[in-house]
Amino acid sequence: MHPRWNLMIIAAILVLTFALSIAAYPYLPNRIATHWGFSGEANGFMPKAEGLFIVPLISAGLALLLLAIPRIDPLKENIRKFRADYDRFIAVVLLFLLSLQILVILWNLGARFNFSQILSPAFGVLYYAIGILVGRARRNWFIGIRTPWTLSSEQVWDRTHALGGRLFKIAGILCLGGAVLPGLAWLFILGPVLVISVWLVVYSYREYGKEQEGHPGRQEG
Repeated sequence: MHPRWNLMIIAAILVLTFALSIAAYPYLPNRIATHWGFSGEANGFMPKAEGLFIVPLISAGLALLLLAIPRIDPLKENIRKFRADYDRFIAVVLLFLLSLQILVILWNLGARFNFSQILSPAFGVLYYAIGILVGRARRNWFIGIRTPWTLSSEQVWDRTHALGGRLFKIAGILCLGGAVLPGLAWLFILGPVLVISVWLVVYSYREYGKEQEGHPGRQEG
């Protein structure tokens, strides 16, 4: 897809997020639920004017930050090699936040559901998208699994990201378990990602050590 179309899709998602929030505003109570605990029940509330626009504002700020990264990264040439995947990932993140905003609006309009259970598939899609991006990311300073060892070696970066891409896709699939077992939803959402994150740091360290043992005195730029 042409980069211009990617930007138009990102802009359209942002406009829709704000438009839905503005349209829902007159129908919501003066204080709305904005936070839910592990049980899926609301446990935090804010004034409507503030609480309703937290997610749209976060979405806009995050989109601007993510779109700025390819311009400021010293290794921007590498980002260009997977820029289409990166732009699609931004769209997935914004769609995730849009789905969260829709759930917030529905809850405050009177619908009742287990928030963690409903969000599990959304997290699954997000993690799977992370897996796709990670598996295709080239070495840079902002996007991907950035440890001292991946940033010091092109080969360690490639091996770590190839593994990370597969593992995050698996984490996305495991998230679906939260939709079936709502009492364990947050375990399915957070558990695999925490384990994967720690393992990838250890893996990159070990791979760098093996590389240095095979090439004594060698340093990667």
